[in-house]
Amino acid sequence: MHTEVRATAARPPSTTAGPPAFARRPLLLVAAAFAVVHLVAGAFGGYWIDEVYMLAAGRYHPDWGYVDQPPLAPLLAGAMGWLAPGSMIVLRLPAVLISAGGVLLAGSLAREFGGDRRSQVLAGLGFATGLWTSLVAHWITPYTLEAPLWMLLCLLMVRWCRQHAEGRADDRLLLGLGGVIGVTMQVKVHVAVLCAALLLCLLVFGPRDLLRRPMFWGCIGIALVIAAPTLIWQAAHGWPQLAMSEVVQAETPILSGGRSGAALSMVLYMGVLGVPLCLYGVARMLTAAEFRPYRFIAAAALAQYAFYIATSGRPYYVVGMYGVLLAAGAVAFQRRREARAAAGRRGAAWLAWPAGALAVLAAGAVVVMSSMLATAFGVPADRALAGEVATAYRQLPAQQREHTAVVGESYILAAMLDAHTHEYGLPPAHSAHRGYGYFGTPDDGARDVLFVGEDPEPWRPHFAAVRRIDGGGTPLWLLTDRQEPWPQLWEQVRSLK
Repeated sequence: MHTEVRATAARPPSTTAGPPAFARRPLLLVAAAFAVVHLVAGAFGGYWIDEVYMLAAGRYHPDWGYVDQPPLAPLLAGAMGWLAPGSMIVLRLPAVLISAGGVLLAGSLAREFGGDRRSQVLAGLGFATGLWTSLVAHWITPYTLEAPLWMLLCLLMVRWCRQHAEGRADDRLLLGLGGVIGVTMQVKVHVAVLCAALLLCLLVFGPRDLLRRPMFWGCIGIALVIAAPTLIWQAAHGWPQLAMSEVVQAETPILSGGRSGAALSMVLYMGVLGVPLCLYGVARMLTAAEFRPYRFIAAAALAQYAFYIATSGRPYYVVGMYGVLLAAGAVAFQRRREARAAAGRRGAAWLAWPAGALAVLAAGAVVVMSSMLATAFGVPADRALAGEVATAYRQLPAQQREHTAVVGESYILAAMLDAHTHEYGLPPAHSAHRGYGYFGTPDDGARDVLFVGEDPEPWRPHFAAVRRIDGGGTPLWLLTDRQEPWPQLWEQVRSLK
């Protein structure tokens, strides 16, 4: 009898019991507060530059794929713009709700790791106050939608691994995993790098039994079927998404401060709570026996961190991994707290309160800042730009106006004009830059161009005359008497850079 009791006591808790109760009410409160803050912030300011591009692409150029991203975010933005034209709240509502879902996913991940209610709420708060999350959660962009989808992917992986360690894995989770991967591929293709990192680290650290499951191959098949539209589009257009990697590398020194700046930003984006939670979570996932089944996930996070530094990727490419890391960190700190309590020692748990308050304040400051970024990168506010261009367009003689196309130097300028096309009576905008360069040329009847931007030099050889006309904050140029057919001209001026 004595021997039996000792054997039972020595058995790991995870083999005899499921995860703790879900902290539904406090996590819902955190998610609701998060959503309200971002909806209010989203009602102010103009369009963010990537957001207005999503809106214009999805509303006026719906397609199965695009040069620089898959179709889901543009189509979602276009649908919101169609439902409520001009409403910033409606446009941004899906992004806010999906981001708020990340709070629940972070708590769920902590629960899967065995975290109690306090750890689950800490993980949810850590996600909600992440600096990158605070910046983008109310913008309808691919990188906003991507992070919660990565967290859902990780949640399914963690749940399967937990059940596998308990000897009762439900392989149907793998089919759901395939669906999540496929949908995420329709948001951003970087999930392919995540999957490659997970697979390689799985081969090194295990559990390799996953690869022998028939439903694992079903997972791959489902993912490929769902991702097929954007993959087919990319193949048909010569894989321009791959060419974009060179553009990203060229922009890294300016946007991220080079590799060292990107490496630092990847850490700072975690937030005040996220930094200690993520770093401690990685350390414990790699070393603690409790986290052995999930070791490959932490290794995959580090592998991606190193990969994107080496390839000069954007710092936010790894943000989707933060949810699982900070959830592990919250549970690891819980274990420290429990061990100290069992030993009769007082810990430093009281630090969680000031750290949480500081995290909320820092996140709030970033949210406020995000609503002021409409004029970033020297781009004027969207409505002001459309008004200036509309004034110049109406001042053209009526006969000339009928044969004049409006062209933006960059995809950003073209998208900001398209956002107010109907409001200001402008024709559809064109641009030879990035994705807009693949949307098509102006009509054959367009002999002249009202060029919006700083540098019309690449266009000068293709027109008889180029002169600057009165504008506002952005230079406007009138290019007259086109000298060659649009398809031939377009191939010479189109550029991803």
